[in-house]
Amino acid sequence: MPRIVRFHQTGGPEVLKLEEVAVAPPGPGEVRIAVKAIGLNRAEAMFRSGMYLEQPSFPSRIGYECSGTVEAVGDGVTEFAVGDKVSTIPAFSIGKNGVYGEVATVPAAAVARYPASLSWEEGTSIWMQYLTVYGAVIDIAKLAKGDTLLIPAASSSVGIAAIQIANLIGATPVALTRTSGKREELLKHGAKHVIATEEQDLVAEVMKLTDQKGARVVFDPVGGPTVAKLTAAMAAGGILFQYGALSTEPTPLPLMDVLGKTLTIRGYLLFEFTTHPEKLKPAKEFVVKGLESGALKPLVAKTFPLDQIVESHRYLESNQQIGKVVVTV
Repeated sequence: MPRIVRFHQTGGPEVLKLEEVAVAPPGPGEVRIAVKAIGLNRAEAMFRSGMYLEQPSFPSRIGYECSGTVEAVGDGVTEFAVGDKVSTIPAFSIGKNGVYGEVATVPAAAVARYPASLSWEEGTSIWMQYLTVYGAVIDIAKLAKGDTLLIPAASSSVGIAAIQIANLIGATPVALTRTSGKREELLKHGAKHVIATEEQDLVAEVMKLTDQKGARVVFDPVGGPTVAKLTAAMAAGGILFQYGALSTEPTPLPLMDVLGKTLTIRGYLLFEFTTHPEKLKPAKEFVVKGLESGALKPLVAKTFPLDQIVESHRYLESNQQIGKVVVTV
């Protein structure tokens, strides 16, 4: 029987267990993948902890992203064949279809091919990060050449993806990080400017960089008190995407900035995008074109073997990484 990562209670990384589990054949419209690599995401740590939008039903599977080869297809699946090299798009239940393990079964609509030049580790580091950015920043905000994009938690895989996409279209990516320890690495990976928010005046620095205009788009996974500084650093008519809640502190509504500058603060979920085929198709084309040209390049921070799934989650939550944490199978 294949080894699958499951957990039987919420908690820290130690609740993750690697267990032998019987796996049913793929049902209608499903694809079973022989997993080669697994990309880790903050959403999975939150799900494991019982702090995610979806609540686990025990024993629960876990995981959104994997790469591998098609092992079997269910009735009605015609776009994939056994042996195809594929990866998964987060567009399914993380508990029911979780991909951590030696095999994963997911809806065919959540499976995609990617350029053959990419490794397994890079292949599992594509869709969550690039589609999360595309759906908000490109599809909704229409980020364009000359715009300034503020990127809190810029060293995350999604943060690096936001830097790359901003550069691709000619916008200015401004990376926000708590201390200057990651400054040189963020500049190396494409940030035009880096602001260490615990060491520098965030608002003053942004205004200086934008000739006192402020940033039109903010892409924030953190929330908490810093939102007030972000809105103060925004341009009139700007939009702030709140796509995560990493801060455990309350998030204020900076009412005077919102009113005075007619700002939009918008909650954003990747799934409002990945579950709509008409939106997903152009996004996939954008990402694949970027990957093929080299303008988009998944950055793998560190890899762990499947046997070290607990250690991989500890590292994920340590905030040491720049880029994607990957588990190899």
